[in-house]
Amino acid sequence: MDRIMVAASTDERLLAADTSMGAVTLRVGDLEKMATYYSQAFAMEPLEEVSRGRDVHRVLGRGQTPLVKLIHTPNLPEVDRHQAGLFHTAFLFDSPESLAATVYRSAQQPSGMFVGSSDHLVSEAFYFTDPEGNGVELYTDRDRSLWIHDGAEIRMATSFLDPSKYLQENLTQSALDAGPTLAGRVGHVHLQVGDVDTAKAFYVDALGFETTQAGYPGALFASAGGYHHHIAMNIWNSKGAGPRAASLGLGDVAITASSPHDLEALQGRLKNRSIPFEADGRSVAVTDPWGTRITVALSDLTTEEFLAR
Repeated sequence: MDRIMVAASTDERLLAADTSMGAVTLRVGDLEKMATYYSQAFAMEPLEEVSRGRDVHRVLGRGQTPLVKLIHTPNLPEVDRHQAGLFHTAFLFDSPESLAATVYRSAQQPSGMFVGSSDHLVSEAFYFTDPEGNGVELYTDRDRSLWIHDGAEIRMATSFLDPSKYLQENLTQSALDAGPTLAGRVGHVHLQVGDVDTAKAFYVDALGFETTQAGYPGALFASAGGYHHHIAMNIWNSKGAGPRAASLGLGDVAITASSPHDLEALQGRLKNRSIPFEADGRSVAVTDPWGTRITVALSDLTTEEFLAR
């Protein structure tokens, strides 16, 4: 019997309501080009760096918040958009002004590509592709009081958002000048998977997210604590994909837990489903059915612990 002690009001099937997303890890072929792009396009600063053999791990972020870890991994194949892995990393900003400043910076970088913008009802979002083919979303949320609920699901849409008009209305010189001093964080991660039902069994039933939107063909959105989504899964490019081959691109998806109990409860769910995992009391690491590594870790990890993942 698993040793899990918990108040009666806690639902052992679910991640805690204050669960959030952490920095995404990307394996990159050209570290300097990618680090320069993330710094100049998204106003991130280098926070830490460590070398392990031929691999160099570099963390970039805003303030003291890590947003992405780049691992220089020579000689791996390029990102394959048809295999399981990353659809996009979504960076969340606190205000339209901060978002507009970041979008404006990103649009000036010739090594990346602007690929669209959308009003999702719960958020306003802009999409880019980085120099090595990884998807990036920049977005800001509308206030939760404005979200529309259809029973247990949160209504989302993909409506036209005019990027020029958005910048005209929200871009300010003060936000541009502030750069990386304005807060940012990873709001959600959108994954490519081979099968939505299999993904639901892992990310909802085993990890403990709750489904928030299942109405999009070929996709599923899920979250903790009533957020519109912390994790999304789709088969739009990757239907039927099997386990990932070693390649550049997504290395690790980080989820932040608030207490050791959250990690114990997660281990119980994984054990009950005979899903192998690694745990050290401070984090739980598990791979999804396509070989994507998921690390659920406490929020007070040291820099050394984060770099060691």
